[in-house]
Amino acid sequence: MFLSAQFISAQAKKTAQTPKTIVIENADFSDVDQVNVPDALLLTGNVKVNHDGVVLTCNKAYFFQKENYLKAFGNVQLVQGDTLFLNSKYAEYSGNEKKAFATGNAVLTSPDATLQTDTINFDRNIQEAFYNTKGTIINKDNTLVSKSGRYFVKEKKFQFLTEVTITNPKYVIKSNHLDYYSNSGHTYLLGPSTITSKANYIYTEKGFYDTKKNLAHFLRRSYIKYDDRLIEGDSLYYDRNIEFASATRNVKITDSINKGIVKGHYAELYKLKDSMFVTKRAVAVNLVENDSVYIHGQKLMVTGKEGERILRAYKNVRFYKTDMSGKCDSIHSDSKTALTKLIGNPILWNGDNQITGDIMHLIGDNKTRKIDSLKVLNNTFVLSKDTLGTGFNQVKGLNLFGKFRDGKLHDVDVIKNTEVIYYMRNDTKELIGINKNVSSKINMILENNAIETITFYNKVDGDIYPEDELPENARKLRGMNWRGDERIKSKDDIFTDEDNEMNEKLIKEGKEQEEKGKNVPMKVRKETLNYDKKNPTTKTEPKPKSK
Repeated sequence: MFLSAQFISAQAKKTAQTPKTIVIENADFSDVDQVNVPDALLLTGNVKVNHDGVVLTCNKAYFFQKENYLKAFGNVQLVQGDTLFLNSKYAEYSGNEKKAFATGNAVLTSPDATLQTDTINFDRNIQEAFYNTKGTIINKDNTLVSKSGRYFVKEKKFQFLTEVTITNPKYVIKSNHLDYYSNSGHTYLLGPSTITSKANYIYTEKGFYDTKKNLAHFLRRSYIKYDDRLIEGDSLYYDRNIEFASATRNVKITDSINKGIVKGHYAELYKLKDSMFVTKRAVAVNLVENDSVYIHGQKLMVTGKEGERILRAYKNVRFYKTDMSGKCDSIHSDSKTALTKLIGNPILWNGDNQITGDIMHLIGDNKTRKIDSLKVLNNTFVLSKDTLGTGFNQVKGLNLFGKFRDGKLHDVDVIKNTEVIYYMRNDTKELIGINKNVSSKINMILENNAIETITFYNKVDGDIYPEDELPENARKLRGMNWRGDERIKSKDDIFTDEDNEMNEKLIKEGKEQEEKGKNVPMKVRKETLNYDKKNPTTKTEPKPKSK
């Protein structure tokens, strides 16, 4: 006799779908009570039953053979394999549906965590346990408390969609949507979440946290807040072990004490070293004299503790303040000494005056938070356009020492081998003549960025020439170089075209990724899914029955 493949397949499918019967392996006593418990077999004393790989033990049980259903009382324990144990005071188990219900100090134990709650439901078909009563999960250094949750046995994952708190000796995590993998300690934050510790406060709406290695990656509307700094960015990486953080795209670091801000598209911060590095259209914004100073360079670095911080800016540095701007190769600014060094081909514009020299220092006053003085060493040159004509007022010398008043140069000394070409005008702005001379020292008093008085000292040699008696080629001092077209006239001028193109590109990418990932769940990492392959778990011993 031959049977068709279809018949064999149908029979196999039917057999597979036929529920297995609960098997009684042990009971000290068995009885029936049709009055109080109709159609049930009453089992008492060391009750042990088996169903398709699950072993249930208890003090007393009602076994409804027709329904293939069991009610268990007292010291109930359901064991699946050697890795999952469900203990409770009372439980029900359906052999047909392969579902269990446990209540009364219910405890679910797996190799990596223990869940304690009032009631637990366990569906063997999909290998999931869920609870809707306040539960506590203990997992080595972490304690999780939530109003409800679900446990995925195969993935060893707890999922919480209501209030959940993870308490660790170093921090506390709070969220309304959190996936926690008990074997790896990997946590996926999928909604508004906070991480609070003595070191900082973290907020994110999409992030990953490795609770074992203390490493994190935050992706959406995230920030890290220290006592004195707030770090924001589209993507934040954080290492709690060394208090290191890096931020990518739309980075903003706010100094809450000094009211300073550093922006860029990539940053690294070492909190323990009081060190910060920012690049990709980096700009530092600091408050001076109730005005903002904008400093831009290819790289910005801030080091040192509060009150002793040093700002360094590198390569093609540009800065802007309402009444002052400039350029140089690099800047070194020390908050403790209030000294800012403009290094490498410095040029400064203060009002209408262009100042150059080999070395340039701006000195501030820490008490008043104002710029106090300017020092220019070697090859000093001060230039400004004649207010009404086409000529240039020029002062040349070895060194310059200037004092500021209300953010503007007011009292200026130029010393050693000084040369001057100055267009002299009367009260009606008529040109009196062109002063051209050489002296040992010059003092200038400026009002509203224009020379009010000029005084020459020692060995003065020169004269005042009528305009038609001084040839054009004699009206420029040697080395004069007017760079008015380079002048930085706004905070936007500190950036190059390349900087702006990169900025637009990165902002666009950020918006696209934000929109694309708005409703997309966070992808589970390979190291999470493959964790047990690299770190095999040890077998869990059954929890002893309470007496």
